[in-house]
Formats: sequence, C-alpha cells, structure tokens
Amino acid sequence: QLETLEQEEQECLELSPYPTEKRTHIVSHQHGMTVTKTLQEGEAEPQCNSFSYSWAKLHGCLLEGASLLLLRVLACRQTMPPNLVLPAINTEGDLCTSSY
Repeated sequence: QLETLEQEEQECLELSPYPTEKRTHIVSHQHGMTVTKTLQEGEAEPQCNSFSYSWAKLHGCLLEGASLLLLRVLACRQTMPPNLVLPAINTEGDLCTSSY
C-alpha cells in the first residue's frame, strides 16, 4: 500500500525580464488532499490557488513519487498487471488517470 502524505514540486524559468516560478504543494489530511498552486512572475505578487479532493474521489490515486516507486517495483518483479489504470493528479492539479 502506497500512501502520499505530502508532495512538493517547484519549477523555475529564468527568462529575462520576467523569471517565473511555479510551486505545487499537495498535503494529505483527514478528509482528503489539498492542492495549493503558487505562480510568481517577476516582481509581481504571487498568485495562489488552493483546492481539495475528498478521499472518495482519490481512492487508489497515486501521486508522482508513489508512481515512480510503483514502476520500480514492477520493473524489479518483471511483471505488469494487464490494463493497469489508476487515478492521478496532473501537473495542473486536476484529477486524471494514469495508464501503465
């Protein structure tokens, strides 16, 4: 059983005159998971957007870190369950599916 308690992602784009930084923070809590996205362009005030998903919607969801670990385990075992599709959260923070 893989469970993600917290995940942090950061992207930086250093282009003149407006460097851009994107951060995504995902944290597990009693009722589900909260995703907080922050975008800062140059010297402007950071733009923050936060939303939550219930555990019912996230049942079986694998975030990026857990997904990489699962792929390593499957590679070591040299086996792949047929038609393995799991819920995931994409880079925009939206629910989607991940096929292996």
